[in-house]
Amino acid sequence: MIEKLNQLREKIEDALAAAKIPSAVEDLRVKMLGRKGEMTLLLKTVGSLPAEERKEMGKKANEVRDWVTEKIEEARVRLEAEAQNAALKSEAMDITLPGKRRAQGRLHPVSVTFSRLEDLFVSLGFDIVDGPHIETVYHNFDALNSPPTHPNRDESDTFYVNENLVLRTHTSPVQVRTMESRKPPIRIVAPGQTFRRDEIDATHTPAFHQMEGLVVDKNITFGDLKGMLEIIVRYVFGEEAKIRLRPSHFPFTEPSAEVDITCYSCKNGLSKSSALDCRVCKGSGWVELWGCGMVHPKVLEMSGINPREYSGYAFGLGIDRITSALHGLADPRLYFENDVQFLSQFVG
Repeated sequence: MIEKLNQLREKIEDALAAAKIPSAVEDLRVKMLGRKGEMTLLLKTVGSLPAEERKEMGKKANEVRDWVTEKIEEARVRLEAEAQNAALKSEAMDITLPGKRRAQGRLHPVSVTFSRLEDLFVSLGFDIVDGPHIETVYHNFDALNSPPTHPNRDESDTFYVNENLVLRTHTSPVQVRTMESRKPPIRIVAPGQTFRRDEIDATHTPAFHQMEGLVVDKNITFGDLKGMLEIIVRYVFGEEAKIRLRPSHFPFTEPSAEVDITCYSCKNGLSKSSALDCRVCKGSGWVELWGCGMVHPKVLEMSGINPREYSGYAFGLGIDRITSALHGLADPRLYFENDVQFLSQFVG
C-alpha cells in the first residue's frame, strides 16, 4: 500500500511539472481525485486491510491525498497567474505611440443629392412628403390616368405583390395621396426609392431613386413650370447650365415634355472637337434628365380637385442620373454594390 502511494505521488509530481496550462491541472485533479480517480479508488482499498494496518495506512493515505490536493491547487493558481500575465503582456500598448484614427463613415452620394435638393425645395416653400413603397394599383396607375392597357402595368415591367398591390414604379402616388388629403394650394416634393422590373445592366437597375415635385394652385401655367426647372438646373449644375424642353407623352400630364440640359461633360459643345468626341451626349450637346408637364385634368378630378378652378404642374427628377452627372459616372450599378473603396471617394 505504501509503495503504491509513493508511486502515485511521484506520478503526480511528474504530471504537475509537465503541466503548462490550467486545464491540464484540472484534468489531473479529475484523474486523481475524481469519483473514479486513481487516488480515490486507492483510498477505498484501505477498508479491506487488516485492522492492525488500517489505522496507519488510513493516516498515510489521507496525508498523501491532502498533499495532492494542495499541490494541484498551487499549480492551478500559478498557471492561471502565468496565463493572465501572458495575456496582459500581449495586449499591452505603447502609450507613447501616436493614436490610430478610426475610419469615419460618409453619406452615400445619392443621399447627398437628395439632401441638396431637399434644401433647395424647402427654401422655395415646398413640403417634403413621403409615402409607402408598397402601393395600391389604384394610386400607382388608375389615379394617374394610366388605363389597364398601359404597357407599364404589365407584369414584365412592374413588381406585383398581388393583384391589388405593387412595388411603386414612381413616387407619383405620393402626389395623388397628397391631393386627396389636402386642399390647394399644394407645393410638395416626394423623394424616395422606386422599383421596376428591369434587367441589371450599365444603364438600368430594378431599384432607383426619384424626387417628384407637384404644384397645384389657381392660374398655374407651363411658364411657371419652365421657370422652376431653370432654378433646379442652375442650382444643381451651375449658372451656365441651360434647359431644353421636347414634347413628350405621359398619361398623368398634358401637355408633357422631356427635359434636356446642356451637356455637363463637353459644356454643350463649346469646343467643337470635344463635343464630337463626348461619350455623354454623343456630340449633340444635350443630355436628357427627366420628364415634366401640366397635371392632367382627369388626375386633378379623380383626386377631388376641380380642374376648372385649379391647375398644376409636376416634374420627376432622376436622382441616380443627376448624381451620375455630377460625378461623371456612367454605371448606376456602382450605387448598389456597397463597395467602400468606391463610396469613400465622395465627400458627404
